[in-house]
Amino acid sequence: MNAKPEIIYHLAVSLDGYIATKEGKVDWLDDFQPDENEDDFGELFASFDGLLLGSGTYEFALDYGQWMAPGKPSWVFTKREMPLLDPGIELTSESPTDLIERISDRGLKKLWLMGGGKLATSFRTQGLITEYIIAVIPIIIGEGIPMFSESPERTSLEFIESKSYSNGITRLSYLPKD
Repeated sequence: MNAKPEIIYHLAVSLDGYIATKEGKVDWLDDFQPDENEDDFGELFASFDGLLLGSGTYEFALDYGQWMAPGKPSWVFTKREMPLLDPGIELTSESPTDLIERISDRGLKKLWLMGGGKLATSFRTQGLITEYIIAVIPIIIGEGIPMFSESPERTSLEFIESKSYSNGITRLSYLPKD
């Protein structure tokens, strides 16, 4: 059996800690597109072997009508039947631990945990997130969906690096402390 893949929780969050509005909208991100000379998202995206996401996040792709990662294996955590936008997408109701155990022999090295907050909390409390990359967007939206749901469990993090962009975004990277 191969080693478990790294699981990177990479997300954009408002300054007040929300990943979307209460209605699940992220249109507040539109005003913060990176300068083309600073845009390193494509390089980061290419480094992922697969995607892990909740059904709410996947619904954005369904509304858009196109899958952002054709050919990359992707798992949508849901108990509902949903249309598949790509043959590489699998719907699963497994726990995060069970899924990662099942796919560990596929040779995947790095998976992007896209959200939402409940799913990220599940991965966090099961000790599966290996890195947190948080793009802090300079906007206060007042209310919405938090980057993590409530949990009594604490996770201490070790700061790795930060990067600032001319559009006001600051990207922070952390590793869980052992």
